[in-house]
Amino acid sequence: MNSDEKEDCECATPQAETSPARGAAREQEEPDIENPEASRMKRAAAKHLIERYYHQLTEGCGNESCSNSWCASSAGFSRMDNNAAAVKALELYKVNAKLCDPHPSKKGTASTYPESSAHSNSACSNRKLNHKDVHAVRDNFKDINYLTEEKVYEILGICGEKEDYSPLIRVIGRVFSSAEGLVQSFRRSKPHTKEELKSLQEKDEDKDEDEKEAAACSATAMEEDSPTSSSSRLGECSSGENDVQKLAPDEVSVDIEAVRRVYERLLSNEKIEAAFLNALVYLSPNVECDLTYHNVYSRDPNYLNLFVIVMENNNLHSPEYLEIALPQFCKAMSKLPLAAQAKLTRLWSHYSAEQIRRMMETFQQLITFKVISNEFSSRNLVNDDDAVVAATKCLKIVYYANVLGGDLDTENNEDEDEEPIPESSELTLQELLGEERRNKKGPRVDPLETELGVRTNDCRRPLIPFEEFVNEPLNEVLEMDKDYTFFKVETENKFSFMTCPFVLNAVTKNLGLYYDNRIRMYSERRITVLYSLVQGQQLNPYLRLKVRRDHIIDDALVRLEMIAMENPADLKKQLYVEFEGEQGVDEGGVSKEFFQLVVEEIFNPDIGMFTYDEHTRLFWFNSSSFENEGQYTLIGIVLGLAIYNNCILDVHFPMVVYRKLMGKKGTFRDLADANPVLYQSLKELVEYEGNVEEDMMITFQISQTDPFGNRLMYDLRENGDKIPVTNENRKDFVALYSEYILNKSVEKQFKAFRRGFHMVTNESPLKYLFRPEEIELLICGSRNLDFQALEETTEYDGGYNKDSRIIKEFWETLHSFSEEQKRLFLQFTTGTDRAPVGGLGKLKMIIAKNGPDTDRLPTSHTCFNVLLLPEYSNMDKLRERLLKAITYAKGFGML
Repeated sequence: MNSDEKEDCECATPQAETSPARGAAREQEEPDIENPEASRMKRAAAKHLIERYYHQLTEGCGNESCSNSWCASSAGFSRMDNNAAAVKALELYKVNAKLCDPHPSKKGTASTYPESSAHSNSACSNRKLNHKDVHAVRDNFKDINYLTEEKVYEILGICGEKEDYSPLIRVIGRVFSSAEGLVQSFRRSKPHTKEELKSLQEKDEDKDEDEKEAAACSATAMEEDSPTSSSSRLGECSSGENDVQKLAPDEVSVDIEAVRRVYERLLSNEKIEAAFLNALVYLSPNVECDLTYHNVYSRDPNYLNLFVIVMENNNLHSPEYLEIALPQFCKAMSKLPLAAQAKLTRLWSHYSAEQIRRMMETFQQLITFKVISNEFSSRNLVNDDDAVVAATKCLKIVYYANVLGGDLDTENNEDEDEEPIPESSELTLQELLGEERRNKKGPRVDPLETELGVRTNDCRRPLIPFEEFVNEPLNEVLEMDKDYTFFKVETENKFSFMTCPFVLNAVTKNLGLYYDNRIRMYSERRITVLYSLVQGQQLNPYLRLKVRRDHIIDDALVRLEMIAMENPADLKKQLYVEFEGEQGVDEGGVSKEFFQLVVEEIFNPDIGMFTYDEHTRLFWFNSSSFENEGQYTLIGIVLGLAIYNNCILDVHFPMVVYRKLMGKKGTFRDLADANPVLYQSLKELVEYEGNVEEDMMITFQISQTDPFGNRLMYDLRENGDKIPVTNENRKDFVALYSEYILNKSVEKQFKAFRRGFHMVTNESPLKYLFRPEEIELLICGSRNLDFQALEETTEYDGGYNKDSRIIKEFWETLHSFSEEQKRLFLQFTTGTDRAPVGGLGKLKMIIAKNGPDTDRLPTSHTCFNVLLLPEYSNMDKLRERLLKAITYAKGFGML
């Protein structure tokens, strides 16, 4: 029972008395009601009497031979808890039971036991309780079950005077280790009505009166002797559970600023900090149990206060917490139901970037600590470490708070395809076995995203960069093949980090996508074999394309168009390219060259499907193209096939194309890289301080010049040529102009392009795993070529090693090449001049010996990234032979 509750009982009892034995006393008191001072003194006297009874029941008088049956010092007395003692103290006061005199041994609490009731009355009439009396009464603060900012400062002041902080440490340990106590602590005060404010002003005139009136609800609850009186008092005397319905979706009943001030005052003391640490160790398992088995949040949404208060501790990431306390707390927090996670996300989205970063670093530090301190392998998976999994789930809440608190654009979404992507005419393996196809409706969506109504792609600029959520040590120990299996199976007892893609880097996610694509290819291959057995027809298990090098566009696009119309599922088979008249066998290298040649032809400005900006060196859809929509669909298929077959393309689109592929429309901000000159002009228009209408004389009609030099007019609004742009409507003009350039003018071409792309990737976890900038990296590879990293990861075969003379001369020669020559070397050796996701360090190149000194040129196996290098006699010959090989290399043959 806390001190406020005891005071409540003692001050309210004379008013609530209904016993006949006290009737006369009440009649004598009634005339005094008109005298506030007399009434105050009588209530103070009653308070001290009840307080004496309470201490007699809980601590005793100190006399070991005491014969009072209602004294704790009596030999036959049965101990009772604080609440029972408080109720009994009221009963003893009503019947005027015997009070023991304090024994000399009770020196520490002597002031609590006045010699008689009369003396107590006299003391109350002459003076209020001095500060020392209060200290003595509440020396150990055993009655405090929840905290407020004021209570903490009061105890801190008392402890400071005595230079003994052990009472405060005990209070913190008791409250912060109790879920009920912590949930009730640091509540925000409700806004007062005018009547309440007037009442408070009157009460301020007499502080003692104010304390007694504020405590009345607790005394009433005790006198009713309800079995649930403790919880009732907490509900009535705090801000209350009933207030939850009045809170906004992003509000909680805890006073966060008060919690921060308290932590700031207390955490500077090492002993007090240890109390927080120990309390968290005791608290967390109970909270985990409450959330797992008792569904406590649905019954009391204020339970979320507990997590808000604990997470405000700035020392959570310190080493002392990482071993036991923080892992246990993360396990408890990870058990929060979806609605609670969403509410916590909305609350934290209002925090500053520094506060979001602090929480992010707390969970990241725990993940890193556990990864480094354990030896994870294929037999000891990091997925089975409860602490790492729980911390990752908690990090997801912070991640979405970072998204929700950033610069959001939830409105400009691309329309879905009007026509569904045609289903395969063939039976699937699942259908042949009598099962439905998994994920038929497309890739999964994170449940928290659905609950919040926001996606990662809606965020233009988060509070802190997305890259800070990536945990590199975790990526290094993650067994991606196992993790992908858990991702697809979706079992409750196995966690997949692919469900939290923000913690994975692009290389790891690309590996997960690779497994998904390969398994889908193998599945299509098995389906083909099974189908051929059922139908008795010999079908091709691969997507086979036979093309002529001189007619590559016609051959490839015609073949792909036929497949797209007849059986789109064939697009998900493994690609196998064959150049007519050449002997190359496609193990990956032939496909790489095929994609490069197709891209070169498609993006040739002479064809007119795309326009090229010399300033930005980027391509954009030609709104005046004579090509039909089918051609753009086939280009989308090629782009999807490149991702599906793990090939890098040399395409140069602005970022807005990838955002549109992920479902977001282009806006004014996207013009910054798509058309920087137009962006700067429109930005100056918005920021212009003069009179726009008079000085610029522009209207809502714009003109464009097509690639053939023809001038085209377009009205941004109906009769736009008659609507002047003014200071008031210029933002509308800018928005409509951007909408036209990025969306409306190329709507037909882009929808066809997107449709082709989705024919290949519609069942892929591409959207789930990658952000638009990562999609660009996936398709185009890295533009930064670090040949130093390539040298460090290259392997040698056939008698060469890194210390061989020819190898040292080779790297010295390669590093001296120009940027263009280096790209030619990459093209010659790997089949593409772009670095893979993660840079050249991720490229496993092999240099093998190909005989002694000779006049033959170096050769390569682009499928396996192998360079066959003869042991040339000197460095000059090596340079001359290598340059000739990479400059004139074209086509495939058999060695």
